[in-house]
Amino acid sequence: MIEAIKQLFWSSRPISWINTAFPFAAAYWLVLGELDLNFWVGTIFFLGPFNLLMYGINDVFDYESDLRNPRKGGIEGALLAPKWHRLTIWAGIITSAPFVLHLYVYGNLTSDFWTTVTLFTVVAYSVAGLRFKERAFIDSFTSASHFVGPMLIGASLAGANLLEPKFLMITIAFTLWGVASHAFGAVQDVKADREAGISSIATVIGARATVWFAFVAYLLAGVMVLFAGLPAAISAIAAVPYLVIVSRHLNITDETCEDANRGWKRFIWLNFFAGTIVFLLVNWVATRG
Repeated sequence: MIEAIKQLFWSSRPISWINTAFPFAAAYWLVLGELDLNFWVGTIFFLGPFNLLMYGINDVFDYESDLRNPRKGGIEGALLAPKWHRLTIWAGIITSAPFVLHLYVYGNLTSDFWTTVTLFTVVAYSVAGLRFKERAFIDSFTSASHFVGPMLIGASLAGANLLEPKFLMITIAFTLWGVASHAFGAVQDVKADREAGISSIATVIGARATVWFAFVAYLLAGVMVLFAGLPAAISAIAAVPYLVIVSRHLNITDETCEDANRGWKRFIWLNFFAGTIVFLLVNWVATRG
């Protein structure tokens, strides 16, 4: 039992929990200004069960390729032995079900739509037959939806107008950030993915082109935030360290693709810095309101 819990815990990528829970919580709180039942149900769901469902499915369907990837087996991704595969899938479904049911019952048409879309992309990214992760560019946009989705669910559940210009600019910027992060993360796996016969944005257009794509996406994300007005525009500063890190790898090649791992490891911690900036802005807006 202890070993099973340990496997499920690491498969859920605990270091990334905040990356999905915070967008939901911040959006809900900023729109409604209340820490009600919906806030806590959604936040807890996107903190743990959602990540177990998302990354658990990924670990199961990526097992063969993960065996060839030296990054797997730590905080950057679990190497889940076959004997845990069935348990992981069912644990993800069972732990998520009550939260998802609540979101549907107490949600509205818009939040229910984005809940459905987000759950679909979680499955479609990894499962055989769909495997969006092996469709260049679609893979990056699908990965971005795993983080933007919780934000859209939280905002719409709280009653926000998602088409309001400033919110739309923030959504586009956040999507570009997610696209850039996935694309840059795929660079370090070019060799491993090609050996495993896996297609990705990086294996299709090459390591260098992918790094440039990520750089431009981060730059555009920062620019789009500026159009969201104050105080959101201040968060554009969070794009600067991402641009600095990515710029160090603009001349990377497919042969040296694994060098990008140094930058990717910095991203893991940089996300907390960026999240802190956004949190302070959200808190500032909420307290002023």
